[in-house]
Formats: sequence, structure tokens, C-alpha cells
Amino acid sequence: MSLEKYKKKRDFGKTPEPKAKAPDKGLNRFVVQEHDASHLHYDFRLEMPAEPGAKEIVLKSWAVPKGLPQEIGDKKLALSVEDHPVDYIDFEGVIPEGNYGAGTVKIWDKGTYNLLVRTDKLVEFELAGEKLHDRYSLVKTNYGNRENSWLIIKNAPKGV
Repeated sequence: MSLEKYKKKRDFGKTPEPKAKAPDKGLNRFVVQEHDASHLHYDFRLEMPAEPGAKEIVLKSWAVPKGLPQEIGDKKLALSVEDHPVDYIDFEGVIPEGNYGAGTVKIWDKGTYNLLVRTDKLVEFELAGEKLHDRYSLVKTNYGNRENSWLIIKNAPKGV
């Protein structure tokens, strides 16, 4: 089950984060959470099946140290992290010291997305959020010989 890593990293008696459960249906939502932990970064999450064709819906998640790219063609490092439960999409709060991810989590943007492509090495989508209304790609890389390295790229609108 894809939420096992999430469960293993947390003590739900000590953190206000949502418990791990996965619905069988998603709404194609996304969230960008500002996470002031050991280093300020942004967590980008897409509500989708844990694996292509799977029934279990999770938040596929990436830590983006420098925020999402703002200009067409810009690229930023995005590190894939463990899947999160769908209930995390509305989570804001303080994860107490001594817990994994300790620090303040705030929602920076949220909305829906349209999935255009999903493979093991490429996820392409259009965001319809409060701040972000753009087309992006997540492309798997081997930057620094890390298995979890991706680039998030802001793309030109379709047809441009």
C-alpha cells in the first residue's frame, strides 16, 4: 500500500496531520503548501491514483525547495516524497518539534488540474488554482544520482 511510508514516518498521537486513508475516487485537485521546516520549501501535491490504473487515490507529492517556476521555460528541482493521504489537501498547522517534518504548513495555492500525460518519467498537467493557471511538466531526472529527483517546468500554453 502506497501510504505505508507516510504512516511509518509519523506518530499520530503527537502530530495533527491526517491519518493515512485512501479513497477510491479522486477529484483532480492539487495543493501547494508552504512548509517552514528545517528549510523553507513548498510541497506540491496532485490528487491521483497511487500508480497508473490503481484504485487507491493519494496525493502524489514533491518537495520543491525554491518554489514553482513562474516564467515559461523555467525549471526547478522537485524531489518526490512519500504519498500523502487525500485529507492532507486541506492541512494547515504546526507539526510539533521532534516529529518528522516539524514546522509550520500553510496552503499557498489550491485548485483543480487537468492531467495531460502520466508515465513513470513524465507527468504533464494544467493547473486551475487561485494563483496558478498554467501548464507544467514534471520530468524524472537522475540529478545528483538521486532516485527521487524531478524537474518541474512551466510550459507555454497549449497552441503557443
